[in-house]
Amino acid sequence: MMLHRLILQTVTACVFVICALPTHAFDTRATAAYVIDVTNDTVLMEKNAQVALPPASMSKLMTINMLYEALRDGRVALETRMNVSTRAEAMTGSSMFLTTRDRPTVEELLQGIIVQSGNDACVVVAEGLGGTEQAFAEMMTNRANALGMYNSSFANASGWPAPAQRMSMEDLGLLATRLINEFPEYYHYFSQQRFEFDGRVPQNHNNRNPLLRLNIGADGLKTGHTSEAGYGLVGSARQGNRRIVFVITGLQSELERAEEAERIVNWAFRQFSQRQIADEGVELARADVWLGAERDVAVVTPEALTMLLPASVQGGVSGEVVFQSPIVAPITAGQTIADFVVARDGLPDVSYPLVAANAVDAGGFVTRVLTSARVLINRVQNTDETAPEAVN
Repeated sequence: MMLHRLILQTVTACVFVICALPTHAFDTRATAAYVIDVTNDTVLMEKNAQVALPPASMSKLMTINMLYEALRDGRVALETRMNVSTRAEAMTGSSMFLTTRDRPTVEELLQGIIVQSGNDACVVVAEGLGGTEQAFAEMMTNRANALGMYNSSFANASGWPAPAQRMSMEDLGLLATRLINEFPEYYHYFSQQRFEFDGRVPQNHNNRNPLLRLNIGADGLKTGHTSEAGYGLVGSARQGNRRIVFVITGLQSELERAEEAERIVNWAFRQFSQRQIADEGVELARADVWLGAERDVAVVTPEALTMLLPASVQGGVSGEVVFQSPIVAPITAGQTIADFVVARDGLPDVSYPLVAANAVDAGGFVTRVLTSARVLINRVQNTDETAPEAVN
């Protein structure tokens, strides 16, 4: 691979330089945490993020994912009514207060799970989709692993404490991002602050997410609490064109959870900014062409490049154009032939594809002959240079 080191300046290319200042780390009181800028696919903070922990009601997001997938596949509709079993009616803790006489719709159950955190609603969904809650939990585990959530396993649909009920904060972050990106038509339920099912138990109507009323762009997703897990939250917020997802757990109280969640949102949006580092069509290097009608080709940006940078950064950015040289003709205009790799202080490296500025046809007979001659001459010269000296 060939590395072409670049220091891009801020003139025509509209490029910024990274100062050698360390990114300010966020010191969270949570026992485990995960923060990702979804817009820029950049992890901003991790703390014990891959450790499988009791997720409490935050695991209800997987139940919701299973129901969303059933909606997408046409197995159920929002208007589909589901049976309430005696097992569902007997569930304690957070509840919709369903009885066996009820036939709630899928849409009502969604709101009951998201807004009221109804354990009974989760059992209704589990039995409606899986036959039994145990079978549904196995489905949840298999689906989570298929989605790349390898630190997740489920014993039930509600997050009720159980040794096999475990999720990592990273897995919860991946799941939250999936719910936002894959099912945008249902995402508005997560910002719904109140839901009443048949006028039952008014004190249980309000969404427990402490950020929804703060006017900081928060619009989801799910709280959780058990004595084993502590207080946790899977949250998301959008400001401007940026969206973040964060997961925290192990807090000591509702107040501490609310304070920590607000601190994380403010930190993520104030300590980092999304900036354009290059315009579309900027030439970053030239690559040699093998057996082509032209000897080299310009390597350019296919579109304007943006990246997330620490807010303290001013000036320029350095990066490397990486490509396999020489590149064999023919080459089409817009063909990806290289990558631009930028190292960011305190953040993961970011890579952008680069393309050929123009087409390069394969060379004719003369080109092939001349190229072969050059290769032969180079081989002879290299042989002469490395041959041992004669001994007199």
